[in-house]
Amino acid sequence: MTTGTEQQTPRPRIAAMERGPGPARYGLPSLTGSVGHSPSKYTLPAYSFGRKVGLGGIFKKDFSPGPVHYIDPAVTYRGRDGTPRYSISGRHRDLEPFKAPGPGAYAPEKKPVQGEKSAPAYSMGSRTRYRKRDANPSPNSYSLPILLGPRIPNRASSACYSLGARQQLGSFDTDYAKTPGPARYRVTTPEIYQRKAPAYSMLSRSFMPGDVTKKPGPGAHSPEKCTITRRSMPSHSMGIRHSEYICPLIIDVSD
Repeated sequence: MTTGTEQQTPRPRIAAMERGPGPARYGLPSLTGSVGHSPSKYTLPAYSFGRKVGLGGIFKKDFSPGPVHYIDPAVTYRGRDGTPRYSISGRHRDLEPFKAPGPGAYAPEKKPVQGEKSAPAYSMGSRTRYRKRDANPSPNSYSLPILLGPRIPNRASSACYSLGARQQLGSFDTDYAKTPGPARYRVTTPEIYQRKAPAYSMLSRSFMPGDVTKKPGPGAHSPEKCTITRRSMPSHSMGIRHSEYICPLIIDVSD
């Protein structure tokens, strides 16, 4: 029956629609501690920390000073202790007159042994002062004439030769007749005036007539999958999922 808007008739609930909670919805009692422990398991002894005792208990409040109130043991009720104390001071600076050389400043191996012969030793002296009478030119101020070429005043020079430029006319390779060279002539092929040798050429590849259809190779066959000539093992497959509202067919079998 409808009144203004269409109303749907409620579907009756069946047993297949009633679903219970899964295994994760159930919680087993704990096995830790003594509160809420499982009654089916043995409970081991449990220990806990005691609580802090108050100030009004068996212990009195400790009014002793803490570590921050440390008193120096050198201070007594009569004042600071007057016992002398010593410390290590810094090193004093060496005085100027006492700068004597150390053992490493001596080199006795450089001193010749007294009474034995030693090689003469020389040293470089300082440069002497320039004198006015020493104003003579040095050896590198003179220049000797060269010994190459014909312009030597006091030496006999040998014959000199030079390469001249090439002449356009009158040279040894000038061709006055203007005759052609050997490369200007055309060589006649010997096959024109002699017997011609046989000539061969390469032809294209020829194929024998035959069947050009594509045939399967050995790898395209699977003889292990053939079950016509031999027994095959049972094979199973996954079935389809049935609806949960379908009632199974139950048939009474007569005895």
